[in-house]
Amino acid sequence: MVLDYIVVGFGLSGLSFVEQLENHNKSYMVYEDFSQKSSRVAGGLYNPIILKRFTMAWQASQQIKTAVSFYKNVETKLKKPLVSELPILRRFNAVEEQNSWFEACDKPLLEEFLSSELIRNTNPAIDIPFHYGKVKHTGKIDISNMLSAYAKNLKENNMLIDETFEYDKVAIVEDYIQYKEVKCRHIVFAEGFGVKNNPFFNNLPLYGNKGEYIIIKSEALKLKEAVKSSIFIIPFGNDFYKVGATYNSQDTSPEITIAAKEELQKKLEKFLKVPYRVVDQVAGIRPTVRDRRPLIGTHAKYANVHILNGMGSRGILLAPTMAKELYKYIEKGISLDKEIDCKRYENL
Repeated sequence: MVLDYIVVGFGLSGLSFVEQLENHNKSYMVYEDFSQKSSRVAGGLYNPIILKRFTMAWQASQQIKTAVSFYKNVETKLKKPLVSELPILRRFNAVEEQNSWFEACDKPLLEEFLSSELIRNTNPAIDIPFHYGKVKHTGKIDISNMLSAYAKNLKENNMLIDETFEYDKVAIVEDYIQYKEVKCRHIVFAEGFGVKNNPFFNNLPLYGNKGEYIIIKSEALKLKEAVKSSIFIIPFGNDFYKVGATYNSQDTSPEITIAAKEELQKKLEKFLKVPYRVVDQVAGIRPTVRDRRPLIGTHAKYANVHILNGMGSRGILLAPTMAKELYKYIEKGISLDKEIDCKRYENL
């Protein structure tokens, strides 16, 4: 038997592509060794706005519609609560920021998502001297639970193999790919930063950007919205909050660091006025591209070897749309946008 696909990697990109295969009744096998953790440790917020500059992320107004519908469908499929609405409040550090917010609210692309009504802080646990701006239509995905539950279902149906993929065992024949005892028509690599070890695509300019979060518990904080200052505070229920994240392009080790913990605590304590304790810390390497666009497409030499990668820090929004684009490209020959096509780096 020849499968339609092998999918290597099962973070947000891998899951998103598998859903495309499910929706089109394709046969497949997933390989995942759980070495890449950026999807599993991410904050989980879906938000189309870059809150540092009050601008729309690339194509995010359409991506958010696709993504929310996608995750709600997965939620229904897995019969688990995964998607929740969660307002994001942007803490202003100066009157100038408030004025910039009002200017952004008047822009046609942003007015759907930015509230022009400033919100006065009523929580004595947080120092908010210049009010909040509210981002609308935002929320949170329980990514870790989603990936775990989906992977469990795949494993129970013998469609996920928990082992490190061995690239030297790939034999590319004219009509199919042989990997060990499995034959398939196509192989899609969705490995995140793990692609640096992949001989088919390790020439692409993807670099690691390490992100670390701390998990805190504070009975006095009583926060019901996500708050963005220099860092995010994201409520997770039962007085637990995820705080982060750091951005470090120099360190691509998977281990948590004391330096990141201290950095996050220092930023947190600039505006948090109540006691808290750190109960956990997590780290992951975001797969980032220098032009901040995904890497999607087909190997220059092998027509049935493909890549779905480079989602950076916005994988929640990007992955469902990019998986759909890649599927249409492979199965229907619909051209990829030049901005995301990995061919833009063929001459490197």
